[in-house]
Amino acid sequence: SPQVQPFLPQWLAQPKRVQKRIKDNLCPIRDVPGIHPRLLKKLQMNGIDSFFPVQAEVIPAILQSASNGYLVGRGGYRPKDICVSAPTGSGKTLSFVIPIVQVLLDRVVCHVRALVVLPTKELAQQVSKVFNIYTNGTGLKVALITGQKSFAKEQEMLVQKKVTGYCSLADIVVATPGRLTDHINQTPGFSLTQLRFLVVDEADRMIDDMHQNCLNQIVKAAFQGENDSGSNMLFQRTKPGPLTAASSCSPQIPLQKLLFSATLTQDPEKLQQLDLFQPRLFTSVYSEKNRDGAETEQDTNNKYTLPEGLSQCYVPCNLNSKPLLLLYFMLKMRFTRVLCFTNSREASHRLFLLVQAFGGVTVAEFSSRLSPNERRRTMREFEQGKIQLLISTDATARGIDVKGVNYVINYDAPQFIRTYIHRVGRTARAGEAGVAFSLVLRIQERRFLRMLRDAGIQDIKKHPVKGNSLKPLVQQYEGALCKLEKTVK
Repeated sequence: SPQVQPFLPQWLAQPKRVQKRIKDNLCPIRDVPGIHPRLLKKLQMNGIDSFFPVQAEVIPAILQSASNGYLVGRGGYRPKDICVSAPTGSGKTLSFVIPIVQVLLDRVVCHVRALVVLPTKELAQQVSKVFNIYTNGTGLKVALITGQKSFAKEQEMLVQKKVTGYCSLADIVVATPGRLTDHINQTPGFSLTQLRFLVVDEADRMIDDMHQNCLNQIVKAAFQGENDSGSNMLFQRTKPGPLTAASSCSPQIPLQKLLFSATLTQDPEKLQQLDLFQPRLFTSVYSEKNRDGAETEQDTNNKYTLPEGLSQCYVPCNLNSKPLLLLYFMLKMRFTRVLCFTNSREASHRLFLLVQAFGGVTVAEFSSRLSPNERRRTMREFEQGKIQLLISTDATARGIDVKGVNYVINYDAPQFIRTYIHRVGRTARAGEAGVAFSLVLRIQERRFLRMLRDAGIQDIKKHPVKGNSLKPLVQQYEGALCKLEKTVK
């Protein structure tokens, strides 16, 4: 029977396509229309003189949707929501930072007008750092809410109590879901009723996890009646409905959602939960056309794009040879700057201890056991090349922009295609080259290859390593195992 194609809404079926090849399609920042001279100057001071393709498309789209100031959309209409699906390392952060800072430049009263929600503390830190660079000297205030400070300290960063009531201390809030929900529910005076931009980064993950509840709470808080606090009724928002004479006389701040992800879900029902308004989709995730304009068959299921400069290999192996293979790559093949993924915290920790006991490799683990300061230090040492091998789980490494990863090694083969895409996307960023090796147990091989094939990834090479190459390591390896057992006891 013919396969039933899920019905794709128009905006998903006909997205705005963004060039994949970053290096051949850079766009000088002065050629992107409508960017404020102050921001152009800041970009140049930060060494940015051209935008990546995603940035060149998305920045003007967001600016245009706020061209009449942030109170009303274009022509008095509500601005369309924007979804961006682009590979890791293609510059998504600046795509929302620049337009948001620009739209808020001439605000008079401080209110939370932009909220950026990210799944991990590291990502939130990274994004707030970028906001700080571009708001510096503008009077706009950025608050980072991730639970790294005490709840009371965060409250002091968000609101101030005055005789006349509460006033906001932040224009832009960058937050992780759990902590944000706590403030929505427990911080008096923390209000989202003036929210203009809601940015959900790593959107697929935010829809998947328990975070859906967080997104619902944000939207609910944004549309809350303000009559209880007796303040300005003029700007009270109602959930968007049909335009009536009554609804058009009180101007409403439109709430615009901007979703970003490397693997924006292809599942319209999931996106439906986000209740998007006439969304526009920008994607560099699409199949290439033939010369004659027809799509090639094999390419129709290219749901994901991988960075241009990435080579992918897999090594068939058995359980006992896995640690030896990793040591072989590090010591005999002399790999440097390797990011190695396992499927659990325990596996990461064990592998770390083992490599350490073996000796000869500067190794560190990157896990949720470490304090934020330790993580930052480890990151810095890895980027400086002091640490050759960094062993991590997916939770810790998601979305982190690590400079100069030469190799990604999947020590444990990933179970899901998204995990694979995110892991291998840690290398070959911003147009550089990189290699991804997956150690695949023979029993996993068929499923692993099918998973990649279903995602349209064809170009992974088999890279067998002969048992003889590993023999010289065996004796020292057994020594390391004994040493470990003693320490564990």
